[in-house]
Amino acid sequence: MACVIAAPSSSSGKTLLSLNLIAWAKQKGLSIQPFKVGPDYLDPQVLGASAGRPCRNLDLPLCGPDWVKTSFHGYGGRCDLALVEGVMGLFDGIGSTGEGSSAAVAKHLQLPVVLVVDAGGQARSLAALVSGFRDLDPDLQLAGVVLNRVSTERHRLLLEDVLSAIDVPCLGCLPRDSSLELPSRHLGLAPAHELDQMNVLLGKWAAIADQHLEMGVFKQLMAAPTKGPEPIQTVLGTALEQDTQRKPMPVAVAQDKAFHFRYPEMQDCLEALGMPMIPWHPLEDEPLPQAAYGLVIPGGFPELHAEQLSHCKQSLSGLRDWLQHKPLYAECGGMLMLGTSLMDGEGQTHAMAGVLPFHAQRGRLQVGYRRLTATRDSLLLKAGDQWMGHEFHRWELSEEPVGKWQTLWQVDGWHVDRREEGWALPTVHASWVHLHWASSSTISCRWRAALETVATQIETNS
Repeated sequence: MACVIAAPSSSSGKTLLSLNLIAWAKQKGLSIQPFKVGPDYLDPQVLGASAGRPCRNLDLPLCGPDWVKTSFHGYGGRCDLALVEGVMGLFDGIGSTGEGSSAAVAKHLQLPVVLVVDAGGQARSLAALVSGFRDLDPDLQLAGVVLNRVSTERHRLLLEDVLSAIDVPCLGCLPRDSSLELPSRHLGLAPAHELDQMNVLLGKWAAIADQHLEMGVFKQLMAAPTKGPEPIQTVLGTALEQDTQRKPMPVAVAQDKAFHFRYPEMQDCLEALGMPMIPWHPLEDEPLPQAAYGLVIPGGFPELHAEQLSHCKQSLSGLRDWLQHKPLYAECGGMLMLGTSLMDGEGQTHAMAGVLPFHAQRGRLQVGYRRLTATRDSLLLKAGDQWMGHEFHRWELSEEPVGKWQTLWQVDGWHVDRREEGWALPTVHASWVHLHWASSSTISCRWRAALETVATQIETNS
């Protein structure tokens, strides 16, 4: 069954409630699969670290309805329990619509919703708020409400009476406690690796669930869905059947405090097609793994580590040499390391690899789903290909003359002017736009083909 943890708006307590429930399940010895609505990277890192298994994104616009259902049943059906943390407000989707919203995912998967409400400073007005969310869409099932930041016992009793009067179950009241607040960054929650004493936090969150939530009800609401087929095998399909004796072709993947925005399905797809991942730590000035046939640099926070990166001469020079022979895939923050320079959060500029002809500095927020139309053949694209991606950053590029470089694709979205974007060479795919590798088998299959070309060249020259 499972349920969706939703709220009237962001910062209402969705993640805190989800962590309380996950920690409780772990304390009871129950396996639990967390999911997150939308394209978020940061909340899933914390949810996954708490659950002891990767959190999976359920993103209707990015991955389509088939993958969302396949992922939910394929991963959720292999655990004792499952829960889905929503995104923004319950009905908030693309622009002014509900497309891709928590409500849309709940209806697509036929899941009940638990509404988390920040009750600070509220009394009977709570009834108007909850009634509105309950009644806006009759096809949506509201299982109950959890009240967050309840200041006193008297406040709790008052709010429970208000919910009782409108016949909505109160499933718990989380106390107002500054120690429960999760640290945040300019793009959302702080990454999981920045949370101190995770085991201590898990114990505290589990205790809160026991003391303040109706865990008998929640255990039923979080019952795992029916088990479905293995998701990656489903999405790759015939690609897995074509060649069961693939030569292993390792792929280096940047993986440290500067680069950690990637969906777990990227690694799943790589490994399924015989491309085991080799972690590469550019912030430690590691040489690029020469055993790797390709390199992936995901997004992250390179701007917060720009000064340290600029001193990693071995990492930066290795990138310049790499492109002479082997393919590279870079998204968002990963692309920033390839430029001429990068401005940090304090406005200081630092030298980067100098592979791409741009300077990067702080700009206005760019966020949203992007429709992508390939303008030419490139490393992963064929002219005319149409894909969906997501953009989320506060940095912008000041470009130098492009010379040999060509753009990847035309990009447009809700209230976004159509523009050409991305950087392409026969061995390079670099863009602001994040892709979800499980949304299409084309991505990993073409990446595998690019590595096979490298292998052929190596064998020819040896």
